[in-house]
Amino acid sequence: MAKKIVKKSLKKLVEKPEKVGEDKVKKIKIRVIGVGGGAGNIVAEIGQKIKKASFAAADTDLKSLRWLSNKIEKFNFGQHFTRGMGTGMKPDVGEEAAKSEKERIKKLLEGQDFVILIGSLGGGVGSGAAPVFSKIARSLGSISYGIFTLPFKFEGEKKMDIAVDSLRKLKENLNAFSIIPNERIFQIVDKNTPLKEALSKINRILADGIEGLIDIIYSPGLINIDFADIKTVFEGIGKLTYLNSIEIDKKEEKEPFEKVIKSPLYPYGIEGAKGVLFDIAGQKDLSLSQVSQISNTISSLVNPEAKIIFGISRFEKDSKIKVSLLATGCSKKIFSEKAKKQKRKAVKTKEKKLKAKTHLFPKKKSRVKRVKIEVSSGEKVSPGLVQGGTAPTVNTFTTPKNRAAKWLGMMGNKVRKNAIQIKNDSEKEEEEMEAKERFWETPAFLRKKIIKEQ
Repeated sequence: MAKKIVKKSLKKLVEKPEKVGEDKVKKIKIRVIGVGGGAGNIVAEIGQKIKKASFAAADTDLKSLRWLSNKIEKFNFGQHFTRGMGTGMKPDVGEEAAKSEKERIKKLLEGQDFVILIGSLGGGVGSGAAPVFSKIARSLGSISYGIFTLPFKFEGEKKMDIAVDSLRKLKENLNAFSIIPNERIFQIVDKNTPLKEALSKINRILADGIEGLIDIIYSPGLINIDFADIKTVFEGIGKLTYLNSIEIDKKEEKEPFEKVIKSPLYPYGIEGAKGVLFDIAGQKDLSLSQVSQISNTISSLVNPEAKIIFGISRFEKDSKIKVSLLATGCSKKIFSEKAKKQKRKAVKTKEKKLKAKTHLFPKKKSRVKRVKIEVSSGEKVSPGLVQGGTAPTVNTFTTPKNRAAKWLGMMGNKVRKNAIQIKNDSEKEEEEMEAKERFWETPAFLRKKIIKEQ
């Protein structure tokens, strides 16, 4: 089936937009919200470049918000849960903190036609609170689009698991979402580049993409129809989305438009996309062949039944052409069954190894027997414990000190004895000790006589 392409009428690029159009554009409200510390930094940097949308940074950490520009609305929440601090990489705390202030979040999102959520997943606030924000945005009827970064590999599997779990929740309430693994940064900058500078490079590319999308909405001559088309392209839930905006030199001849469909930030492209919207901005000498070239490049990759919408607008730089592209419903499987099976297999392997280790080194179970010991004098010793075949452990002694010493010496014996043998031994020991006591109580001259007789 042939692709369905909806073409916008080409306005004269030198013409100024009609006043009526300007009035209509102002009614469209777009809000970009960064949820969490990392996203707050991204929004702060993007907000300095884009003027046609409102920006806000939401976080439980009051300290991180203080560092942001005053041009960004600061939204601190969850004071009762975090006391103005972070969540300690605990997404459940971030989630509860957001749920406790649903009404305040609702006011932050009310009246917005288009909500763009930005989050650095893997932490507590971004991963835990962002799904709450997305659910509220959907309940208000706003178009919702999420752009999320994933942790570096060196940050560990736990952080990545947190990010993936959060992304699954976010998909349920967002019309569309894009994912950018931080690991992709190594395809853009040198490995020796300072981290702050490298992350700033990602932020600038994100800013270009969002600015291009907003420019599509506000392009002269595409006002009402254009925003209606965006609603159509975003219709549905959980669509994997590709967003990119680039500037191309007019003199560039070798595959000039390949860059727009191959962004180094994304681990996927526009292949299989079911909704495409792109805008070509240039001067009045923009040729039909250039428009046709990029249109063919894009349409050859997307779904055969895709709806493709494009527009033309004016660009201030004489030597440049700006192309902004949005593609929703990309066919790449982010959570493929193969990946799930591999993860389940890894967990089972880990469990088997742990079980084998436990089998090789089992915990020793001690056998316990209780015995009651009575000495010949009628004195009783409290019940002791015989463990693993050793002599009884006596808890309390009522015998004299020297007798106790004898008992302690006997307890070191490793030979196992029953209760009758222990009783006989104690009686014999008692008789020997009493005999010795009587011997030393006898006067010295009588003791000598006794020794001689023996």
